[in-house]
Amino acid sequence: MSLHPNPLQFAAGLTRGAPLPSRRHEAWKYSDLLRVLRELPPGSPAAEPSGQGPFAGLADLALVFVNGRGPEAATLGGVTAVRFISDATGTAHESRLRLRVPEGVSATLLESYEGHGSAYFANTLLEIALEPGARLERIVLADEPETAVSVSTADVRLSTGASYAQTVLTSGARLQRLETHVRHPGAGAAVRLDGVYVLAGARHADLTTAVDHEGETGTTSQLTKGAVRDTARGVFQGRITVRKGADGTDARMGHHALILSDRAEVDAKPELEIWADDVSCAHGNTVGSLDQDALFYARARGMDEATAKALLTEAFLGEVLDRMEHDGARELARAWLQERLQ
Repeated sequence: MSLHPNPLQFAAGLTRGAPLPSRRHEAWKYSDLLRVLRELPPGSPAAEPSGQGPFAGLADLALVFVNGRGPEAATLGGVTAVRFISDATGTAHESRLRLRVPEGVSATLLESYEGHGSAYFANTLLEIALEPGARLERIVLADEPETAVSVSTADVRLSTGASYAQTVLTSGARLQRLETHVRHPGAGAAVRLDGVYVLAGARHADLTTAVDHEGETGTTSQLTKGAVRDTARGVFQGRITVRKGADGTDARMGHHALILSDRAEVDAKPELEIWADDVSCAHGNTVGSLDQDALFYARARGMDEATAKALLTEAFLGEVLDRMEHDGARELARAWLQERLQ
């Protein structure tokens, strides 16, 4: 997926003068960063971390960034929480973190974006490398103020036989983009990329992914679901590329969204780019409203309209949460979803 001019260069070098992407750039036409950020704000001051984060008690180790200040690199094993805290008002900061999962190791990454203050700009780059046979489940929970502008880019590189699973949960911001690039070697490696967005007010969330299958017999399974109401806007962009020679690839992508009010908007762009012959690839996309028959049945059972809509929306989005492997994080995600739907 061609970004402006290179996704990793932009993510890592914005405060060093990289130009801002806008709707003139194809991959950013639904999330015009230049429109909401005409110029880069001054740098955010140092601050101390607050609270324990949404994944408190679930991790063996915590890595904490506050206004862009934190560790440069870490080796993952067991359960690690990474907190990206923005405690700023009208300023900008960027974070960069390199993560490695050693050969044969299974790890869980619980990643949170926690916003305090308002009108800040946060730019984050993660570089994640999985060595042969490594396994990683990455769970991302983004809760930021409605005035914030936030971009997070993850560059994931898999080795032979590695397994990478991801679930992104977000309630959006003024403009929020959570982007994932996966370099897939084939060779028995497996990828799951999932996401849930629940947006209200004037919030905007953009889930963009790109998976590049470079070798034979690799698998990718992707499911993203969203619900938007009021004047919120949800964006899904997903591209799966199957290179020449990547025979035996099995790649499937699905995006499904509910629009719960007349002025809400969802923009979706699922893409498959296939250069190999012996593959099994498919994608699907649906955007619509709640099933009126199901809503009528729920109302007939004595539920008020708001409760009925919340329960049906929760059931619709819950399919993504069911695919999460970490029990504690899955239960936390269910509670987060219920709170957002009230």
